[in-house]
Amino acid sequence: MKTISSVVEVYIKQKPFLLNSISQGIINLTSLARLMMPEIERELGKEVKQGAVVMALKRLSEELDFRINHKLVRVLKNIGEITVRSSLVDFAFVISDTLLENQVKLISEINKNKELFYTSSRGVNETNIIVSASISDVVEEIFKKEKQTHKVENLSSITVKLPEVNITTPGVFYYIFQRLAWEGVIIHEVISTTNEFTVIVNDNQIDTAFKVIKDLKNANDQ
Repeated sequence: MKTISSVVEVYIKQKPFLLNSISQGIINLTSLARLMMPEIERELGKEVKQGAVVMALKRLSEELDFRINHKLVRVLKNIGEITVRSSLVDFAFVISDTLLENQVKLISEINKNKELFYTSSRGVNETNIIVSASISDVVEEIFKKEKQTHKVENLSSITVKLPEVNITTPGVFYYIFQRLAWEGVIIHEVISTTNEFTVIVNDNQIDTAFKVIKDLKNANDQ
């Protein structure tokens, strides 16, 4: 049986930016309840009182506050090293029988200079390779017989080390990426391992992205 509280929760969870604003207490719940009333009434098939919707929103905001401040805080406050790299190039190639062989050749070249940036992710149909711009020509030469689907320059990366509890705490990546989206950061690529993740963004957004992630850590260090 549908209740006002259950319908309100579904409504809010379908709107992540609204969800974030409620959790931070920056939304006027009375005004929000008034806007929600028509949809809530349609869903329930009856008239509802605005006060009941406001109370459901208050209860939901308290639950959200608990989830964020008591579950995610232990992850966010223990964010480790944040590493920023610039002057990167992203290549994408269609997966082929020779692609892995060529990646081995590239890694051999990269191992000659430990300062170079290299990361790769393999999907079902394509592989992305992100490297320092200084070896862009090397990639072009090694993979010249592969089918290249795109090449994007002027990129930067932020690599974030997470505490081990991140794998047992729901919502960690959602919360971080939600904050990045809130600030208008366009994520070009995401590459992750068990306890760290790397986001690739355009050079002109790296300062904003770094500030968002650093502020998340600092806010929970206090």
